[in-house]
Amino acid sequence: MRRFRSFLLASLLLGVLDARAQSLDLPALVAEAEITGMTVAVIEDGTVTRVLTAGERSTETHPPITENTVFEAESLSKPVVAWIALSLVAEGKLDLDKPLAEIAPWPVAAHDVRYQRITPRMVLSHTAGFPNFRLPGQPLPILFEPGSYFTYSGEGFLFLQHVMETLTRSTLEELAHTYVFEPFGMTSSSFIWQSDYGTRIAVGHNDMGVAQDKYVPPTADGAVGLHTTARDYALFLIGVRQSEALGRRLHRDMELAQVDALDGIFWGLGWGIQPTMEGSALWEWGDNAGYKSFAYVTPEARKGFVMLSNSANGMLVLHTLFESIISGPQTAVRWLNYQQYDDPVYQLGRQLQLQLVSGGMPAVRRAYEAARSTMPADAFQETTLNALGYRLLRQGMVEEAVGIFTFNTELYPRSGNVHDSLGEALLAAERLQEALEHYETSVQLDPGNENGVAMIAHIEALIKARQ
Repeated sequence: MRRFRSFLLASLLLGVLDARAQSLDLPALVAEAEITGMTVAVIEDGTVTRVLTAGERSTETHPPITENTVFEAESLSKPVVAWIALSLVAEGKLDLDKPLAEIAPWPVAAHDVRYQRITPRMVLSHTAGFPNFRLPGQPLPILFEPGSYFTYSGEGFLFLQHVMETLTRSTLEELAHTYVFEPFGMTSSSFIWQSDYGTRIAVGHNDMGVAQDKYVPPTADGAVGLHTTARDYALFLIGVRQSEALGRRLHRDMELAQVDALDGIFWGLGWGIQPTMEGSALWEWGDNAGYKSFAYVTPEARKGFVMLSNSANGMLVLHTLFESIISGPQTAVRWLNYQQYDDPVYQLGRQLQLQLVSGGMPAVRRAYEAARSTMPADAFQETTLNALGYRLLRQGMVEEAVGIFTFNTELYPRSGNVHDSLGEALLAAERLQEALEHYETSVQLDPGNENGVAMIAHIEALIKARQ
């Protein structure tokens, strides 16, 4: 009787969640959040039950988003590369704990002997010590002792890609077809440009809805280069959860926490891990200029979804999608810390952004003070301008971001976080001495800022190299 009641409760709960997902009005949500286009594939009980679409592929030509629309998947590329690596481990061709440099040297990091200790396990769990990406034309720095702690890095996956291609004498695209695309039935996915993508691609847009030129990479990029559809990637999620290709032990290791990423999130071998009452959910997100994505799947692929968007505003509705499709604790969503379209902090930042476009920083300062009489008090936080600054930074509006972050340090002069953010923007602007000063201020205000300590050493090395 107890088992029957549990089954009945689970069935009723699934019915409630299914009703929520069915009632999701994606076109209305996309319009309210000023998102150009979006597609969402929903997984239930190990199958793709539906694909929702809204918006358009380009604001210049206005073709609608359909189930067949291809998007840049950004960092959703990394779990695909991880599955390939684990497949090679299962075949005895790659060792998770053997240094990658012993297989194939990586010249861009060879100036630091610590790179010789980096293993596939460290890359897959983001503990290699690399930054996410290095500055163009600069050597690849190692920010801390490999294996010490979590720092998300695309550079590590490029290193791993290089090693796997050298080891197998195959391209990443060939490896992806062998171990991922063909086994999981992904017919619209590729790391290199396909001839039919021209009539199917969703062009990226900035947060003002302006279409961006579509970059066509000349070679495969294992960190961010995957192109796919929402249905295709959902098939990948299902395959990862249900395939027996890795063997039980390696499959279990993939889902085990390798490192604590803080705030309730851990990282396994290629995946973020969100603990749930049902077991460990696997997830990843993507953030390229003009594109945003998110993928999440529970054990046995009982529930999950894939969101792909061709808008810088795509993440503004992630919390609503998660609640409608998955429900339950949004640990991964909170960890990402993206703004929400219905949050007063975002709404104030959006007003200030429009003022910045029309009148520059003087207009921003005036509008900020004027808003005190019209906006709720909780809209005025250090995160308001900080989030706006990072939105600008991601769009390549570096000097505008510097202006916003500078204003924020005036409002919150005792915040180590805002000085750290200004340091990051100044570094992007190649104003090294000013960046160093603000990172130093950040560490003085917050001695526990390990990122600030690492960036101080990195900038000092850059300054020395230029002298």
